[in-house]
Amino acid sequence: MTNTNSEIGAGTRIDRRFAALKQAGRAALVTFITAGDPDFDTARDILLGLPEAGADVIELGMPFSDPMADGPSIQAASVRALAAGQNMVKTLELVRAFRTDNETTPIVLMGYYNPIYVYGVDRFLADAKTAGVDGLIIVDVPPEADDELCLPAVEKGLNFIRLATPTTDDKRLPRVLQNTSGFVYYVSITGITGAAAPVIADVHAQVRRIKSTTALPVVVGFGVRTPEQVSEIAAGSDGVVVGTALVNAIAESLDASGRSTGKTVPAVLNLVRSLSAPLRAG
Repeated sequence: MTNTNSEIGAGTRIDRRFAALKQAGRAALVTFITAGDPDFDTARDILLGLPEAGADVIELGMPFSDPMADGPSIQAASVRALAAGQNMVKTLELVRAFRTDNETTPIVLMGYYNPIYVYGVDRFLADAKTAGVDGLIIVDVPPEADDELCLPAVEKGLNFIRLATPTTDDKRLPRVLQNTSGFVYYVSITGITGAAAPVIADVHAQVRRIKSTTALPVVVGFGVRTPEQVSEIAAGSDGVVVGTALVNAIAESLDASGRSTGKTVPAVLNLVRSLSAPLRAG
C-alpha cells in the first residue's frame, strides 16, 4: 500500500473529524461556498450557520478572476465576491470570525495559486494557520511543484488535499497521493463543476480503487445536488461535497441588483439541512 503521509498532520481538525465520523458510522457532508459571496456580512452569516445546519467540513473558496476548473455558477460567485471587495485579507477574516465560536469544524481553503502568490506564500501560510485554516485545495498546483506550496504548507501544520479524477490512472495516482494529507477529493465527473450528475456505480468503483492505495478518507464532489445523490454516494465513500447547489441557492435568493435579501442565508442553510439529513438519519 502506498503511504500517502496520513501521519503528516496527524491530529489535525480534519483528521479528528473523519475519525469521529468513522466511529459514528457515517460519511461527512462537505459544503462549499465562496468567501465574500454575495458580500462579506452575508457570507459570514452563512459560514457561521453551516455547522449547525449539518456541514461536517467546510470548503471556503478564495475568489479569483479566472477560476478555470469551475462552472458558470461558481465563476459568478467569484465575480460577485470580488465586486463586493473580497480579497485574501477578508477571506482570512472570515475564518477568524468563524473560529471565535467554533474550534472543531475543519475549514479548507479552496482555489487557485495566483491569489496566494500575489499575497506571498510565506505570509499566506503563516496568516492562514493563525486564522484557523486547516487545509488547502489548490487545483492548479501539480505534484511536480510540491516544493512551491504543498511541502511548506505541511511544514506549517496544514493539510494539503489533492484531487483525483476519472482520468487519474494507476500510474499517476501514487504521485498525486504522495504528499496528500487530510483526505483525498475525488472529482466524480470529467469537466467543470456543476456540469453533470455523477454515475454512482462508477464513482463507487473509483473510490474503491483509490482506497486500495491509501488509508486517507476519500470524499466525492462535482455534480452533487440532491439528498438522494448524497445518500447514494455516501454509501461508498467517506464524504460528499456539495458546492454548486449551495452557490445557486445564493444566486437565486438575490434581488434584481444582485444584492442579498432576507431569503439568502436561510435558503443556503435550509438546503444544507436537507442534504445532511440522509447522513444523520441513522
